[in-house]
Amino acid sequence: MQRSGWQTAPPSLADDQALIGALVALHRRLNERHFLHDPMSNQALGIQARACRRVDGWRAVLLLTPWMLSRLLLPERDPGLALPAGWEAGRRAGAGYQVLGPGMEIVLLGQPQRAHLNFDATLGHYLLQPLVLNMAPYASAEAVFQAWNRVIETRDRNMERARRDCPWQREISRRELFHGPDLG
Repeated sequence: MQRSGWQTAPPSLADDQALIGALVALHRRLNERHFLHDPMSNQALGIQARACRRVDGWRAVLLLTPWMLSRLLLPERDPGLALPAGWEAGRRAGAGYQVLGPGMEIVLLGQPQRAHLNFDATLGHYLLQPLVLNMAPYASAEAVFQAWNRVIETRDRNMERARRDCPWQREISRRELFHGPDLG
């Protein structure tokens, strides 16, 4: 595969716990710089990463922040996807934080996925899938995860009725969702 210019996470983040620690630390810094006094963020939620797993050459992590619940996809190796102009590592290293970068399409477990490109000098390039953007209604992190669990249960019931199989959307177990590592 020809290199596409993607910068992947360094070998020091190959361990999932090291990656989770780096994700939480990065998002704490972002919170302090950009969201601490933002009226649209919900500081009561804190920052947590859960359900880290490896899927088709990517590490997928659920990340809760005061400004969103999202799924992050970090490539284990160069995914061979073309980077949009201006998103090369050298050009993004000094650029300001962008919550949602350009949209991209990938295929995971045979299912097409849409996600937003992002970059951090520590993590490299990664994709972000926003799951919940309005965090105001939630009193706690557990309330967010319970609400997301209800979404998953409803989707699973609907898929069962339709007799469809969607492995990517079933990849997080309830145990991982509610009892994942809490580094927040």
